[in-house]
Amino acid sequence: MAPRTATQPRPVAAPAPDRRRAWLITAMIVAFMVINFADKSVLGLAAVPIMEELDLSNSTYGLISSSFFFLFSVSGLLVGFLSTRISSRVLLFVMTVVWAVAQLPVLVVASVPTLMAGRILLGAAEGPAASMSMHALYKWFPPERRALPSALQIGGAALGTLIAAPLVTWLIDGFGWRSAYAVLAVVSACWAVLWWRVGHDGPYDHKHTATGSSGLRLPYRKILLTGTVLGSIASAFGAAWALSLSHAWLPAYLRTQLDMSAAASATAISVISGFGLVLLLSVSPFVDALKSRGVSSRWSSGAAQSIAVCVAGCAMATFPFVDPTGPRLVLIGLAFGGIAIAIPLHYMTTAEIVPPAQRGAVFGIVAGIGTLPGLVAPFLTGHLIDAADTQAAGYTTAFLVAGAVMLMAGAFALAAIHPERDARRLGIDAGPQP
Repeated sequence: MAPRTATQPRPVAAPAPDRRRAWLITAMIVAFMVINFADKSVLGLAAVPIMEELDLSNSTYGLISSSFFFLFSVSGLLVGFLSTRISSRVLLFVMTVVWAVAQLPVLVVASVPTLMAGRILLGAAEGPAASMSMHALYKWFPPERRALPSALQIGGAALGTLIAAPLVTWLIDGFGWRSAYAVLAVVSACWAVLWWRVGHDGPYDHKHTATGSSGLRLPYRKILLTGTVLGSIASAFGAAWALSLSHAWLPAYLRTQLDMSAAASATAISVISGFGLVLLLSVSPFVDALKSRGVSSRWSSGAAQSIAVCVAGCAMATFPFVDPTGPRLVLIGLAFGGIAIAIPLHYMTTAEIVPPAQRGAVFGIVAGIGTLPGLVAPFLTGHLIDAADTQAAGYTTAFLVAGAVMLMAGAFALAAIHPERDARRLGIDAGPQP
């Protein structure tokens, strides 16, 4: 056997799998996402009593809702780069501690400034949440086993709304809207303590696998300008527009335009979230089945996310013109629940063309840009409602704008995402990546 030269990489043993710990981490991250989306949803679920108590206009409420995203994208970008140096254990712990702190200002003084301060702080801490928890999850699973954990991680978001809608509404109706903020602060703090005990970086961290493309680093400009990353950002952008409206305005729309009670509105939101959860749990075996038959990532995960955003956009632009309540609710479910598929898949397509050492940073960039609609859509919707002759006309205009944005984003993603081609151009190994 020829001696190993100084230029040859030192062989590194394959990561030792620990399935029990991997699924424990998965369960923790699902719970993390449940809390994440419960925190996001609380303002929307409490919108009507808050607006009545503080005498807020639709524009002011929209501004408060949009304030959640003032630092959301910036923090996603910054923490993405920090993830190359700081462990996922520390990052997720700090995030959830800040979540707990962010719920406290309104418990002291309920006013527009305290509502905005809490939402801005919460947004800064939640900006990196989805991308960094996905990054942490990927450290525990090899590429060929990531589809189901990815779907479960994003499924935690749908589950968060599914659980939060009835529970938070019950707290608001029974104990006042402030009680929901207090309970969520306690839950976030408890998760942080438990995560500090059990959350550790997994064996598929790039620091532990120093061979192949795991040690490769490329200019970020070169990665970000690929069609796959740009298309993934586009699909995330379209999905985020609908998602931000669902958190900020869907509960108010159901109550004021469809004359639903608080309980009925919560039930409808839970059903929509349940629909999204079913789609998320279905996407993993669907994508895996396509890939096992030799279908490329472009058409399995790439086309799936793009078409989902387009279909949801069509439903968004259509349901305001449908009078019967039943069909309108079906279209609302498709508009706000159908985009669930796009969220895990845009991470999967991005991961295929990014060196593992740079994955956290690129995830942060994709999430930071892809979630920018949250900064615009809620405030724009409030402004359109106030500017229209009637609330119904304002909502209709807002949903038409949303549908147009989603259709354009989905169509661009369908044309641009091509992981196999872009991986070859970047020199990424065609085989599995850590």
